[in-house]
Amino acid sequence: MASSLRISRLISRSFSSTSIFSRGGNGYLGSSHCKYSTAAAIEEPIKPAVQVEHTQLLIDGKFVDAASGKTFPTLDPRTGEVIAHVAEGHSEDVDRAVAAARKAFDHGPWPKITAYERQRILLRAADLIEKHNDELAALETWDNGKPYEQSAKIEIPMCVRLIRYYAGWADKIHGLTVPADGPYHVQTLHEPIGVAGQIIPWNFPLLMFAWKLSRHQLSALYAAKLFHEAGLPHGVLNVVSGFGPTAGAALASHMEVDKLAFTGSTDTGKVVLELAAKSNLKPVTLELGGKSPFIVCEDADIDQAVELAHFALFFNQGQCCCAGSRTFVHESVYDEFVEKAKARALKRVVGDPFKGGIEQGPQVNCLESFTLHPHV
Repeated sequence: MASSLRISRLISRSFSSTSIFSRGGNGYLGSSHCKYSTAAAIEEPIKPAVQVEHTQLLIDGKFVDAASGKTFPTLDPRTGEVIAHVAEGHSEDVDRAVAAARKAFDHGPWPKITAYERQRILLRAADLIEKHNDELAALETWDNGKPYEQSAKIEIPMCVRLIRYYAGWADKIHGLTVPADGPYHVQTLHEPIGVAGQIIPWNFPLLMFAWKLSRHQLSALYAAKLFHEAGLPHGVLNVVSGFGPTAGAALASHMEVDKLAFTGSTDTGKVVLELAAKSNLKPVTLELGGKSPFIVCEDADIDQAVELAHFALFFNQGQCCCAGSRTFVHESVYDEFVEKAKARALKRVVGDPFKGGIEQGPQVNCLESFTLHPHV
């Protein structure tokens, strides 16, 4: 329906952007400046109450520089100013991380300790993340642009809950004894697959870090430190920040990686799958972009439908792989829905994500902003 196109264009008109681009290495936007406003004047950005402590790679339990010594800037999406310079991992760093993981899996204490003790370590890690909720939320918002209230009240608590959920499974993974015809004993076992490589995106850095345990690594590096404080043995968890054509490709094609997971675009997912197949045919899990439909029937509560459709499209600045970016509305309620959806979009509160009551901060970078603007 035409409603699909029209509703997807109901983006808040209060968003404005001016940008200055300076290309850095690997095509990274080395300098950019985005502005947003819900009023005539641009307010001075709120300074986050957190310090960036970790910008190096985490390999074998230690924070280390990239082998090349290279770094890349991670930018404040509100201003384009550099928050910190993060170590830029390449194939040599991936090799070091995979070797550490292989050693930990084959010879380290992690597979030898009881499932109950592994559970306790994960629960301690969840407790530490919960304790440092505010710091992690501030890093997430500063690095990504999403509202602080979303980071602090939704994403970090979800991360904690997820870790506790999987901790609970640690001593409850059982095999089966299967009845068989004849004098046979049939038994199944569930065993760890080995070294797992996880390529995470930038839109939900810490939550993806928890799911899969990008470029936006500040919160992930902080959380990794907390895992080690909880007693996680060295080499079990390694974090290599970097870019797809270098670090990502090296991980996808590595012969010592037993399992790969990737979240990102469909085009890149095809490349990841090809690299995995051409190396050791490792199994791959892909979570790729989609066009999720939102359907409004003729007997729907239109006010509720408008609010739900608004949330489905605009959550996390619309930077969500399962965003409700296609809206289908029955023709009998189409005009009413469009009018109310437009009014709701124009009421969306845009501003500094560290300010209370803000529904939408800046897009993660100016490239994403410019991608968005043709649809406004």
